[in-house]
Amino acid sequence: MAAIQWIQLIIALSFLVVIHELGHFTFARLFKVRVEKFYMFFNPKFSLFRAKKVDGKWRFAFCQPNIEPAAVELKDPVTGEAKKDAKGNILYRPMTPEEINALPEGDWRRDPDNTEWGIGWIPFGGYCSIDGMIDETKAATDLPSEPQPWEYRSKKAWQRLLIILGGILVNFIAALLMFGAMLHHWGEDSLPLSQVESGLYYSPVLEEEGFRQQDRIISINGVEPEFLADVVEAIIIEGKREVVVQRGEETVALTLSEDLGARYLAIVNENDRIERAKARQDKNYHKRQYVLISYYVPFVIDSVMENNAAYYGGLLRGDSVVSVNGEPTPCSVMVQNALAAHPCDSITVGFYRGTTYQEARLFIGDQGKMGVTMKSVTAFYEPNHKDYGFWESIPAGVQYGWNLLASYVHQFRLVFTKEGAESLGGFGAIGNMFPKLWDWYSFWHMTAFLSLILAFMNFLPIPALDGGYVLLLLLEMITGRQIPDKWLEKINKVGFWLLIALLLYANGNDIFKAFF
Repeated sequence: MAAIQWIQLIIALSFLVVIHELGHFTFARLFKVRVEKFYMFFNPKFSLFRAKKVDGKWRFAFCQPNIEPAAVELKDPVTGEAKKDAKGNILYRPMTPEEINALPEGDWRRDPDNTEWGIGWIPFGGYCSIDGMIDETKAATDLPSEPQPWEYRSKKAWQRLLIILGGILVNFIAALLMFGAMLHHWGEDSLPLSQVESGLYYSPVLEEEGFRQQDRIISINGVEPEFLADVVEAIIIEGKREVVVQRGEETVALTLSEDLGARYLAIVNENDRIERAKARQDKNYHKRQYVLISYYVPFVIDSVMENNAAYYGGLLRGDSVVSVNGEPTPCSVMVQNALAAHPCDSITVGFYRGTTYQEARLFIGDQGKMGVTMKSVTAFYEPNHKDYGFWESIPAGVQYGWNLLASYVHQFRLVFTKEGAESLGGFGAIGNMFPKLWDWYSFWHMTAFLSLILAFMNFLPIPALDGGYVLLLLLEMITGRQIPDKWLEKINKVGFWLLIALLLYANGNDIFKAFF
């Protein structure tokens, strides 16, 4: 993964984690719950930066050890020894106001109502340490023996529910606002399938299902797909099977296989394995994605790069490639596939220059490319562009974000298949979704998409995630009985190790793919 992709990933995740935790923070302070610490990144032992308002003055520290909490050991009134729980852990109590006031002036433990803000040294995360809440920062033994009025656990169930939901709500709303802002700034381009008169390109896996090149899709399960993405969504993600196509003057009905989605994912995984092997041999190699379906447009050269195969073969801008080694390649994807099949080989390329057919002998390098850029589909079909005013962009952003979330939820079921599990990735896979050159539109679109994913994943009823807390609070509101702190700690531990296992698996997949 390129350095610029890592930078984009860290910036995006840092921003999203901060606003997520701000959601928790806002509702906690609204209900007068103390927030001990608010950190971007994690900070075991020491922090890169921390700040807190103490005795009316802001105090700052750089690369300093962390401050101990304002708590003292709970003593046995008879023996004077520290009290311990059943496991031998020392119990603590919060300092009394008198003990806090007795601390030296400027001590960071003073003014416990004020939050310590900081930046840790382990990226890809952050936290909001809410007093009286058992989470990744505190165990049951870290809490005082008796609930205090300013603690999370002393608040009503509906207030605690809103504190937990705050992060999810902020991520969801932020994503919709980002999409709306993008539509307002850049507008929206779309190319309806009804305008693509040349039809579509179909990969071999779809040809096996009965599709033929240049078929125009009329309906899928009785509904006309408006855009190309709708086709992929319907047949791969949603698993719809009844397709009607226009083939010349004929209308043809197709019934797709039930295992089409799994077969497609298997092909994608195999293609990814082959492309990774090529990339390991050549660091400059750009991996090719398996094309399931695309627009059926010719391969017309837009520009020729110097000192490349096409340059030495005499190809020019505007030439239309129609064959490779005598095999017809009327579609741009077919040309790309044919070139990729002949790395480090001499090939004959047939092309039209104007109305004149010509041929050129080219030596294709190990990347299976001839050193040109081709004209995009917009050179053949004018996309519909729509600009949005400020007030128009808000509902449009909500609709766009909601549709994207619905699509992601549909895709999520594929994770539970063998092929889907193989394609699961961690930070490396996410980082590769960012472009290798900085592009503001791509950055904000990816950030907004990740914000939606973060909201959805946190809503799942998994222990240690927000959704796990939500489920327990709903049970409490139904039964009227609060779950004991010790049980909360055990549930969180189970969820924590489940998440660790998932992270290890996903990032292990990334590491495996990098070397094998």
